[in-house]
Amino acid sequence: MHLLEDRATRLFVLLAAFFCASAVLAEFIGVKIFALEATLGLAPLHWNLLGQSGSLDFTAGTVIWPIVFIMTDTVNEYFGKRGVRLISWLAAALVAYGFLFAWIAIHLAPASWWVGAAQAQGVPDYQAAYAAIFGQGMWIIVGSLVAFLVGQLVDVHVFHHIRRRTGERHAWLRATGSTAVSQLLDSFVVLYIAFVIGPQHWPTSLFLAVGSLNYAYKMLAAIALIPLLYLARAGIHRYLGHDRALQLRIDATRD
Repeated sequence: MHLLEDRATRLFVLLAAFFCASAVLAEFIGVKIFALEATLGLAPLHWNLLGQSGSLDFTAGTVIWPIVFIMTDTVNEYFGKRGVRLISWLAAALVAYGFLFAWIAIHLAPASWWVGAAQAQGVPDYQAAYAAIFGQGMWIIVGSLVAFLVGQLVDVHVFHHIRRRTGERHAWLRATGSTAVSQLLDSFVVLYIAFVIGPQHWPTSLFLAVGSLNYAYKMLAAIALIPLLYLARAGIHRYLGHDRALQLRIDATRD
């Protein structure tokens, strides 16, 4: 059988592709900060935590990160630690690759007619807007990459630790438990590198307050998407067949 005719290989390629695409997209759309209350049509909720206050504003990247969680847990379930490590390092390399060419594109000399081409849409300087959107600060880029890799590598170990304790039962527990630990690190590492070590030098209270809110949002999203995890498992079993899917899961525990 040709390698690409094997359904397990096709499944891994599909999961890896969606995982990497989602990770890259999350980094690039994350430059936008959106108001959760206004998006849902709710009145602003003014939180107060550790002496800090504000509304529920989040990076747009958080919209797609729950898909990354589902992909991570699914790959973990069927392809083990090596599978997750491979797609995690690949995604990080692709994010860095994307930022490199975004930087190159920003520094290409713009055509004179293009700079003012979007004035009718309220954008007086297309080049400045382009640079502001795609030219995220170096501290944010480094923080995002480090937090992503730390979170992913911790996730895989916690997932398999819970799996050894529970066997094949309680898929929701190992998925949610691993996400709870990995995203606790992810939520705070990225802020610490980007805004505490970085040039803005956030005070500890602001760092802890914003990190806690981001973590709570991610966990609520992860819990809400648990049904999708089970739907993915059901679809994979239909695609691979029960025996092949079971063998992959057994092999993943031995990884």
